[in-house]
Amino acid sequence: MQTLLVTGGCGFIGSNFVRRQLASDPDVRIVNVDKLTYAGNLENLADVAEDPRYQFERGDICDREFLQRVLAKIRPNAVINFAAESHVDRSILDSGPFIQTNVVGTQTLLDACREAGVSRFVQVSTDEVYGSLGFEDPPFTEATPLVPSSPYAASKAAADLLVGAYCRTFDFPAIVTRCGNNYGPYQFPEKIIPLFLANALADQALPVYGHGENVRDWIHVRDHCAGIDAALRRGRVGEVYNFGGRNELKNIDLTRTLLAALGKPDSLIRYVTDRPGHDLRYAIDCTKAERELGWTPEVSFEEGLSETIAWYRSHGEWVARVQSGEYRRYYETQYQDRLEDR
Repeated sequence: MQTLLVTGGCGFIGSNFVRRQLASDPDVRIVNVDKLTYAGNLENLADVAEDPRYQFERGDICDREFLQRVLAKIRPNAVINFAAESHVDRSILDSGPFIQTNVVGTQTLLDACREAGVSRFVQVSTDEVYGSLGFEDPPFTEATPLVPSSPYAASKAAADLLVGAYCRTFDFPAIVTRCGNNYGPYQFPEKIIPLFLANALADQALPVYGHGENVRDWIHVRDHCAGIDAALRRGRVGEVYNFGGRNELKNIDLTRTLLAALGKPDSLIRYVTDRPGHDLRYAIDCTKAERELGWTPEVSFEEGLSETIAWYRSHGEWVARVQSGEYRRYYETQYQDRLEDR
């Protein structure tokens, strides 16, 4: 049986990856390490908590001694690093946690994995490291220079560069993946789609930055997780792989699409002051991943958005617990007892 160590597996993308791997591969065991910061939600994986092939370890990737203990105990075949602070607006308010987790944490994890002799390492990154495109510019490729605009993007770019340096200096077996904007179930409702869905369902205003002209390339989280799995299994060490959905959409058009799907009026739109350094456009060329990994996005935006809207409509209690902060009590009130009973 193959053992995977997943860091940040209680977040949006990480939890979807954990669930996918357990469902698709009966010979996989997953150990999930998560610090449970505000965006780490154990309830995201409540449905697999009793699976004997799943194990949760609460800890920080900046804690080298903790990582050494876990790695020595489980001896993973591979490590997939999802652990990151990821919200641009928060990074503008305070970049400190982003530097600590995304840069220092990645460096600490790399050192611990190198010491433990890990044979495969996947660093999950973002297209934001490339900076901004103009409306007529070609999409990002893996060779696009890194010109990050926000403290968040800069911290992820620094982590990517560290991974590349470890590959070259230490012959470390790592791969970097970069992806466009994800959407789907279990996304923390500070991101645009779940936030706007929650607000619209409550007949509250939808705050759109500037004039809503910023363009993003949207990919369903299932397609992203399939890409990470393909990179894990078939990616070449030292390489970068881009994943995108080829679904470029202006923020204002996305907003109106969400309102129309919910039967809500455009009068809920509120234009607000644009954020500093707001990138105009992201677009992904994922030809390399398609050619080398045999991966291709399969979920159309129409299908994926319809599923996502239905999920948030039927999971109002999950959204309410996140918004109220009640979800943060899940570890103390339920999960610790479950671990002690094992």
